Parts: sequence; structure tokens; C-alpha cells
Amino acid sequence: MMADLFVQFCEMLVVLGLAPLLAGYVRTLKARLVGRRGPPLLQPYRDLLRLIRKEVVLADSASWLFRAAPYIVFAATWVAAALVPTFATGLLFNYAADMIAIVALLASARFMLALAGLDVGTSFGGIGSSREMMIASLAEPAMVMVVFTLSLLAGSTQLSSIAAFMQGPGVGLRVSLAMALVALIMVAIAENARIPVDNPATHLELTMVHEAMIIEYSGRHLALIELASFVKLLLYISIIGCVFAPWGIAVAGQGLEAYLVGLAVYVVKLAVAGLLLALFETAIAKMRVFRYSDFLGSALMLGVLATLLLFVSRIA
Repeated sequence: MMADLFVQFCEMLVVLGLAPLLAGYVRTLKARLVGRRGPPLLQPYRDLLRLIRKEVVLADSASWLFRAAPYIVFAATWVAAALVPTFATGLLFNYAADMIAIVALLASARFMLALAGLDVGTSFGGIGSSREMMIASLAEPAMVMVVFTLSLLAGSTQLSSIAAFMQGPGVGLRVSLAMALVALIMVAIAENARIPVDNPATHLELTMVHEAMIIEYSGRHLALIELASFVKLLLYISIIGCVFAPWGIAVAGQGLEAYLVGLAVYVVKLAVAGLLLALFETAIAKMRVFRYSDFLGSALMLGVLATLLLFVSRIA
């Protein structure tokens, strides 16, 4: 029991420690791809430490909700990330690693952040919150349809069971899985405010979504929200790696060597995913706000088609 608790605690620390590194890695790659030197790889850690040391400045109209939202958003996101099997399955909290529960935790964090954006009463916060809810209204159903597709295939919504099934010989090449993968990637891009849906490096009020909701935050509150956004990006990459590339994931009880191999493979997956994300964001331009519904509508349609195709093939 103590060994399982220790491994689970190490997994939570790994998720929290690698999230800023992944963000810095993507930023550095994007800068190098366009011919710039870019920020140092460890710059996100420095930014977080700088924000933690700064004093919190609150608006006169801010309520208790505005103060509590960063802690709730960070806690919900970190718990959701801790439930995903990263380098090992069968950990202490994996019994609760249900994809529906993870979607619910992420939706709760998004809801609290949108409320915080509305709480102060600024126009930027209202614009960001309304756009975030518009994105969520299409991203969440698409994510749920991906979950339905995987549950029909693996017979479970638990990530450990899905990963074990995907490692088996009976999966093969399936069109429904390809559709679900594309839909999940599109949802991940939208949920993490990445290009082409949003540009995390800009503060232009006409286009920003995530930055508009947190524009009134400062100090440790802003540090928690930024760290939660780093963890959220790692969370979606971990889900994609666990479900569609489950190779190298250790099973609980195999020993220290298996855990270390699983951790090394997990770091390689993050590096490859970060490289692909940097290449994609460098090669594509940001879309107009009114095209968000088309982008996420396509993800929803792919999820629905994947579910229907798999359901019809099982019936047949």
C-alpha cells in the first residue's frame, strides 16, 4: 500500500514538474523554426517564480469567487492530470481514472475561470468568458463522443482498461479510431487555446480568449492559472499518448526498472508531441473568431461519425 502511494505521489510530481518544461520546449522550438533565438527552455519556471514573489493586486469589485477561482482551477486540473496513466497503469488513483470524470473536472475548471472573468465586470473578461463558453459548447460534446467511441471499443471508460485494450492484438487499423484521434487533437488544440483557435503569445483584445479571462489576475493567482494551463496541455498529450500510443507504459507492481523505462518512454512521447505541435503552429495561421464553430463542429462531426461507424460495425 505504501509503495503504491509513493508511486502515485511521484506520478503527480512528474506531471507537475514536466508541465512547465513542455511549455518552454514548445516555445523554444517555435522560435527556432522561425529563425529566432527564443526564450530559454526553463523560462516558464522563472516566470512562475517571479509571479509567486509579486504582490497580488485585486480590483475593488472583485468578490471571493475571483480570489478562490485560481485555486479551484489549479486543483481540478492537477487532479484530472493525476488520474491519467502517464508512465504506469494500475496506480492507486487509476480506479478513478475515468474519462467522463476527467471531462467533468476540466469542465468545472473552465466554468470557474469563466465566472472569474465575469466577476470583475470588465469588458475584456466578459468577451473572453463568452468566447470560452462558445468553444466549450462544441468542444465538450466532441470530447464526449470520443469517449463513447473508445468505450464501445474497449468496453470501459477507464483509461487503464482502454490502454490495456489498445496494447492488445485485436485492435488493428480502424477508421473509427482515426476519426476519434483527429477529433481529440482538434479538441485539445481548442481547449488549450493554441493556434489556430487562439494564440497564447498575444494580448490583442480582438482575438484573445484565455488571456482575456485572466487579464485582471496578478501575483500568485496568475501563477496558479498559468501553471494550470501548462498542466492542461500536458494532460491532453498524456491522454492521446495513453490511448493511441500506449507503448512502454509500465504496469503497477513490475518494479523500479519498469517504472523508469515507462518514464523515459513518456518523456520521449512528450518531446515528439511538442515537436509536432510546434511544427503545426508554425505552419498554420490563426483563424477568425467566427470560424471557431466550423473548426469544432468538424471535431464534433468526426466524433459522431466514429461512434456511429463503430456501433454499426459491432451490430453487423
